[in-house]
Amino acid sequence: MLDQPNAEEILEVVARMLREQLTGQVPASAAFQARVAANALDLVRRQIADGDRLERESHARLRALLGHDGQADALERELCERIRERRLDASTPGLMEHLMASTLAKMSIDQPSYASYRRALDNKE
Repeated sequence: MLDQPNAEEILEVVARMLREQLTGQVPASAAFQARVAANALDLVRRQIADGDRLERESHARLRALLGHDGQADALERELCERIRERRLDASTPGLMEHLMASTLAKMSIDQPSYASYRRALDNKE
């Protein structure tokens, strides 16, 4: 429906311009801010690309783990409550898998180049 470039492409181009062109032409403090802005644009681009899918996957895992449906944020609160009350623990089937998958999903958006995240992905394969 929308013409090209799409939002993800625009964000990618602007982040690249900030990182590759602007940072070399401004004082160090402004270059730092340009890199921060470029990183923020990259994060938003990853959220647009993968955020909805990751949320759906998490919601499905929560429904399976808790045994009922509900709003994702309510299920998250319930999961936290059950863990806090020790009604769920590391021996609960599916819990550790959900927590690891949720952590990796968040890292894929927030810090995809983080060394521990990359190692965890390598270990999954």
